[in-house]
Amino acid sequence: MKKWMILVVFLLTAALTACSSQPEPQDAFSAYMDAWEQKEYETMYSYLSEPSKEAVTKEDFVSRYQDIYEGISAEEVSITYDFPEEEESYDQEDTPSYEYTASVDSKAGAIEFSHQAGLVYEEGEEEDRWAVEWQPDLIFPQMEEGDTVRVTRLDSKRGEIFDRDGQGLAVKGPVKEVGIVPGKMEEEEALKEGLADILKLSVEQIDQKLEQSWVKDDVFVPLAMIPEDDEERLTALEELPGGYMINDGKEARVYPLGEAAAHLTGYMGTITAEEMEEREGEGYSVNDNIGKSGLELVMEDELRGEPGWRVYIADETNETKEVLAEQEAEDGEDVTLTISSDVQTEVYEQLKDESGTAAAIHPETGRVEALVSTPSYDPTALSLGLGGEEVTLNKFSRTYSPGSTFKPITAAVGLETGTINPEEELSISGETYEADAGYSVTRVPGAAEDSRVNLRDALVRSDNIYFARQIVDIGGDSFLEEAAGFGFGEDLPFSYPIEASQLMNEDTFESESLLAATAYGQGQVQMSAVHLAAAYTPFITDGTLIKPQLLLNEEEPQAWKEDVVSAETAALIRDDLTAVVQNENGTAYEPVVEGISLAGKTGSAELKKSPDEEGPVNGWFVAWDTEDQDLLVAMMMEDTEEGSHDVVPKVKNVFENLK
Repeated sequence: MKKWMILVVFLLTAALTACSSQPEPQDAFSAYMDAWEQKEYETMYSYLSEPSKEAVTKEDFVSRYQDIYEGISAEEVSITYDFPEEEESYDQEDTPSYEYTASVDSKAGAIEFSHQAGLVYEEGEEEDRWAVEWQPDLIFPQMEEGDTVRVTRLDSKRGEIFDRDGQGLAVKGPVKEVGIVPGKMEEEEALKEGLADILKLSVEQIDQKLEQSWVKDDVFVPLAMIPEDDEERLTALEELPGGYMINDGKEARVYPLGEAAAHLTGYMGTITAEEMEEREGEGYSVNDNIGKSGLELVMEDELRGEPGWRVYIADETNETKEVLAEQEAEDGEDVTLTISSDVQTEVYEQLKDESGTAAAIHPETGRVEALVSTPSYDPTALSLGLGGEEVTLNKFSRTYSPGSTFKPITAAVGLETGTINPEEELSISGETYEADAGYSVTRVPGAAEDSRVNLRDALVRSDNIYFARQIVDIGGDSFLEEAAGFGFGEDLPFSYPIEASQLMNEDTFESESLLAATAYGQGQVQMSAVHLAAAYTPFITDGTLIKPQLLLNEEEPQAWKEDVVSAETAALIRDDLTAVVQNENGTAYEPVVEGISLAGKTGSAELKKSPDEEGPVNGWFVAWDTEDQDLLVAMMMEDTEEGSHDVVPKVKNVFENLK
């Protein structure tokens, strides 16, 4: 009896043990899904049935998943599923299937789908198991054998730049496409050499284009695009032997003001490897264009917009079978500037044959109406990839010694501190003044005749000695404290990056000679044309330093600094600067131009390392219209023969021609 009971217990235990070690399909399904979530493709493959493995090798299986997920930038895969509440038992002949929901992120957004995976029972030499029956529809339900997953970028439309009146400054415009029809080339080498010279390509580059696999004798092979109005290149093309062709109806980024606004607008070009690295993760591709300078670079993020993406299944003929996810492109923003094309062009015309810079602003609103730097370049030619253009230095974003155009600021500080009495006359004899040992201040020609000089005389005739003596009386600390109200040492609150102006390199004046030189804008004083123009606005607004404005949608006017000077000080300096232009002794009196009423200040900044040496002179003139008070121009010319006297007529021409 006992032996029989022991045998029964043994058989039951063996049966239970056998049941507990029996493989379950749920376990194989869960393991496969867990490996999928972790993107462990080799592990996934190990759970495939033998027939599935015969249909696809491990290498092909792994590379297929890797290529798809890397191509769509899938960082995360999320799988959810539920088993029946009551555990089911399956025989070896059963083919259970389980539903699951998957979410795969992609460049175009999440791809979500529900599907089911079937399993089969397989006996093995070492152990039996349940295995996944794999088909391409387990990647995405819509897929069949021979299908592929593709990603297409949807390009955004680049924003355009306009002046305040809606005239284009950087826009999509008509261009001409120049190319070759190989079978029609008459004198092949002469044609290639001529096209290379005109389009600034090499013959090797032309050959590379002609050797592309799709090229046939009767097919047009594009080489380059040229501006629609490029008469010089179009005329040169007419002299070439036959075989080239020009296609109209093309569009590209163009700059209607050309050289007149080149440093303001900048230009575009193909993105470099370094730029790709700097902007990793921002959706740029190797063939993209990107802003290289000017506003094209400064406002790249706003102008470019955001590219879109489409993830889709393509059949064996590369036709779209089904779109899995799509994210629409966001077009870039259009930008409207305060710039006036008329003012920009006129200022450029005055400076185009010189090396210099200018800023024109509305002194009561702060609207910047022109930003010019010369010599210039052709931004359209550069954006179209035509060589031969040298990108020249942008001078309106840099600082220079302002020379005597700084004297009104010194005068304002002296008046505000009570150091300068405008009616008091200083006794000045001779042409030099010894500031301290080894440094002397020289009077400008025309200011050495009078021995008694008041503030008005000193501004009209630009007397260096008067201002040098006054700033010494003001004192370095007091001068720094008051002059800070004009924005020195601060970043200019402006939409275009401009170097910060400064009064000196250190925190305090190291010598009386440096303090004296500062009074008339020499020493270590550095100002940009934009800041210098803005610094004159307190004299027009009765004390408010107006914030310069480049974007039309900004609120205007905005104060950068309030109560920089009193209304009385502003009025006094304003009257004296009017005399600089209208008084026959004034440094800006000649040439006399009928019909315009200006006030302003000249400046000639000497660029030399020591007082004893000769050096180039930069000429300045800052002037505004005293009747309409709607335009102020600060212009600088480098290495002039006559200093400010070379600049004055150019600035006056601007006002006269714009009337």
